[in-house]
Amino acid sequence: MPRLVISTVGTSILTNQINMRSESDWSDLLEERANDKDIDNNEDILEAIEELTGRAKKKLYSAPKRKIINDDIDEIRRSSAELNGIYGLYERDLEPGKFDEHLLITTDTKQGRISAQLIKEFLEIQGLTKTKIYIPSELSTATTSYFTKGIAGLITELDRKIIENQSKTICFNLVGGFKALQGYMNTIGMFYADEIIYIFEGKNQELIKIPRLPIKVDITEVAPYEIQLAILDVQIMPEAWEFAKNVPQDWILKIDKQLFLSAWGQIIWNKCKQEIMTKEKLLNFSKLKVDYADSFKDDYKKTKSPKDRIRLQEQIASVAGILASHKDGISALRDDGGIKLRRYKETDIDHFNISDSLRVTCKVMDGGRLSLRYYGTHDHVHRSEGIKGN
Repeated sequence: MPRLVISTVGTSILTNQINMRSESDWSDLLEERANDKDIDNNEDILEAIEELTGRAKKKLYSAPKRKIINDDIDEIRRSSAELNGIYGLYERDLEPGKFDEHLLITTDTKQGRISAQLIKEFLEIQGLTKTKIYIPSELSTATTSYFTKGIAGLITELDRKIIENQSKTICFNLVGGFKALQGYMNTIGMFYADEIIYIFEGKNQELIKIPRLPIKVDITEVAPYEIQLAILDVQIMPEAWEFAKNVPQDWILKIDKQLFLSAWGQIIWNKCKQEIMTKEKLLNFSKLKVDYADSFKDDYKKTKSPKDRIRLQEQIASVAGILASHKDGISALRDDGGIKLRRYKETDIDHFNISDSLRVTCKVMDGGRLSLRYYGTHDHVHRSEGIKGN
């Protein structure tokens, strides 16, 4: 069975090229500047990285010009923790890896990008052409808030990627990467990976495989907070949002007076989202100024695609979040680029899109409430509302 191999990437491919006897200052310099997005303003760090990159390329790319022998493999594995794990996974022969997809996850830093690119280029030369780099926005170890926010975004991307590759064996290669990232990925892997691999440090470089554990989120524990989690999955909310105060605090992240889902909250929601948001009954956002007409409920019940149901309820959650976080929520919906609430000409009917082909009609009610009326294709909602020429 083909694999999706997800590897955490650190900077070992650079730091392993340092001669610690004579270049220990380079090691200190790289560690000091490890979280910098850009390093163009420092000649010392630029010189060090340029030299170390050149050394890494010499070790990695000289071997492919001829048949790689055991000594070459040993040298390559010593050069990069990430490649050490990948060679261990394929038992020193990368040929089977040509059928697999590889995702390299690195931090949003200059050193992380350079390291991931070196590994990607090497794997592609070896024929592992289905290799991509993913850099979660703001993922760095510069501050706790940056890191945890980046991890939450990473979980969302991994969830999407793994759903797309359900027919493949999901392998987390956690041999490389920053320790903080490895720690989170180990927890994430318990929920998403079929196997997690490490390398036992020692002469034999023995591979350690940890199979998926039988962990399941108890949906009954999540259901009381489904509205808050649904909104925080799609909207950034103000820290003062009263409705979130009863949510378990380790599910929520507070940064700069704003609320986000924490890494743990994101995992929990992702594991329950499909079941919660595809039920026959819509999520109840009435406390947040969103009401449903019976005609809208009927249109929802006729929607059988789980994907369409989730997409619809995600957009409703966005609407509810905007209404709850703005004094004039209706004006905010009209100004929001994702919702684009707009009125049909010569009517009192508004609408917003769910996708290019699907939309919702609604009416603004007293107190800034929004009553959702119909859902479906352009022709369906127009016919149902008796709208012509819009």
